[in-house]
Amino acid sequence: MRIVRAKDYNDMSRKAANIISAQVIMKPDCVLGLATGSTPIGTYAQLVEWYKKGDLDFSGITTVNLDEYKGLTKDNDQSYYYFMNDNLFSKVNVNPERTFLPDGTEPDSDKACADYNKIIADVGGIDLQLLGLGHNGHIGFNEPADTFEAETHCVDLTESTIKANQRFFASIDDVPKQAYTMGIKTIMQAKKVLVVVSGEDKAAIIKEAFFGPITPRVQASILQLHSDVTIVADEAALSCLK
Repeated sequence: MRIVRAKDYNDMSRKAANIISAQVIMKPDCVLGLATGSTPIGTYAQLVEWYKKGDLDFSGITTVNLDEYKGLTKDNDQSYYYFMNDNLFSKVNVNPERTFLPDGTEPDSDKACADYNKIIADVGGIDLQLLGLGHNGHIGFNEPADTFEAETHCVDLTESTIKANQRFFASIDDVPKQAYTMGIKTIMQAKKVLVVVSGEDKAAIIKEAFFGPITPRVQASILQLHSDVTIVADEAALSCLK
């Protein structure tokens, strides 16, 4: 595990984008596992900036996203498809037919999960997986649990996650209560993992997840067993570490 210390959020975003851009340059047909949430937005913005300067070419890549809310259509402005299109896909030359997310409109959870597992297998697995880190240690929507879920599954979102997402919706009643998410086994099978973390409010969970016991109660702790993990975090997020 490698920890890259960044000065602030913007520096974290640049350093993370540099790692992703190196992956794309080294392997132009790579498979990128992508994440949503507020933390990666700056990273995507930096990638877009470099693309516009002619430094990056996304035409050969494939993307698979970690998760999608169950029940939201692609045109819903809170869906993760909409988020990815707004922050990255529509601003670079990625092939839309090579961008994949779980199908939030599929009501049959078993089918939605099986279909997404097949997509990930068909593209040959993930070369680099980008992750954020939840306050409770969740990665994707793999919430604290008694076990590590292997592959794509439907999750009931915890009350804390629903409350955290409330700011994006008109009321808490509008926040989806379930999501489809990539499983821990799939994440761990990625050749490289990149975790971006920002803010003092994440300092305690960084210490717990990456320097505490490996437990499904802190899902990100499993990353301690991965052979190629890079954590890019700003000084505030690393404030609990010596």
